[in-house]
Amino acid sequence: MVVVEGVTLATIVAGTITMLIIGVLLNIVGLGIICRALFALATHAMPFFVGMTMGIYSFHTGVGPFGAIFMGFATAGLTLVVGQYAFSIARSPIVRLVIGLLFAVPAAYAGHDVTLALAQLGIPDEWWRKSFAILGAIAVGGPAWAHVSRHADTALGPGAAPGPIQPPNGATTAGG
Repeated sequence: MVVVEGVTLATIVAGTITMLIIGVLLNIVGLGIICRALFALATHAMPFFVGMTMGIYSFHTGVGPFGAIFMGFATAGLTLVVGQYAFSIARSPIVRLVIGLLFAVPAAYAGHDVTLALAQLGIPDEWWRKSFAILGAIAVGGPAWAHVSRHADTALGPGAAPGPIQPPNGATTAGG
């Protein structure tokens, strides 16, 4: 507040209601950012697990903390890239199913656990908590599957090469 010649000027930002509204809005934004970070981590649960395992193992072998962090990140990235590549070149639907499940099942499990933990904060009924946890598992496992299969263009068959599109046999083109 500022007092000028006996007149008190109140600023809008200093009001109690304004501060409460700003606080609530910032809490909602913060919760949204945390949920987005948890979702991103859950969809990459398998590469994260492999990277953490390799980082801890390399730390115990004596490479130091920075070497362990580097090894963890490198292994997690390599796991993600190799998984996507293996999914894209696999021709068998069974192999694709197995590779997709290797990524989707840990993500769904992580999504289930996070949703169940958050539901326990505000939902008293066990049935509703489990229902939300199952929906959370589906909501996280599905995008994890989609993330792995995003670049799932199957490899060309043997003897096939990319080239100009040819019209079907017996069809004519505009030029003749």
